[in-house]
Amino acid sequence: MPDWIMYYAGLIAKGLQTTLSLLVVSAVLGFVLAVLVALARLSRRKWLARCAMVYTSALRGTPLLIQIYIFYYGLGSLFAQFPLIRGSFLWPFLRDGYWYIVFALVLSVGAYVGEVIRGGLLAVPKGEMEAASAFGMTSRQALLRVRLPRAMRLLLPTLAGETVMLLKSTALASTIAVVDLLGAANVVRAQTLQIYQPLLLVAGVYLCLTFLIEAVYAIAERRGTPLRRSVG
Repeated sequence: MPDWIMYYAGLIAKGLQTTLSLLVVSAVLGFVLAVLVALARLSRRKWLARCAMVYTSALRGTPLLIQIYIFYYGLGSLFAQFPLIRGSFLWPFLRDGYWYIVFALVLSVGAYVGEVIRGGLLAVPKGEMEAASAFGMTSRQALLRVRLPRAMRLLLPTLAGETVMLLKSTALASTIAVVDLLGAANVVRAQTLQIYQPLLLVAGVYLCLTFLIEAVYAIAERRGTPLRRSVG
């Protein structure tokens, strides 16, 4: 094993921890936002549906890196101009690039996955909703107990791909000096003059994480298959 791996193992492990935290926090918060966006897109209130459509179009139509720069350099610089904000308890968070990355990723997940969930909700057979209504469920109960769980089962393969894409998007954290997995590799490259080896190591870690994500979704999909067959 090369000496630089042992020497920088702590830095690489810390970068991996940052990458995983970005993935988990952004996935959880982004999923909640995505459900809300999907419901807004399907709302009978035209103003709400249009606002959601503008949001998804704007976020999906602009590169994520540009959004990160706007949030970090734009909002970050704006916040720094207000002494009231700099003196508040929020300032340690508002000056940390980590939270700007989280914010950008959550908005991105909300836009992309929101459209995916919208399609899944539309794909749920109307007969299942009619059956839920026949059992006396309200519209909200039918949504939470029947329509949304059914859509999630249908969308598991797509959600697996979106999660992998989110994992790869976390690498953009290194562009604003957040030491994630790729950021740690860049530090190693700069200090050891090893150009390719750190990148190959990091690529291997990302590949392992991708296999793990796909395996988790595959297990969830297999467990949901009998239910889908019985319902279908």
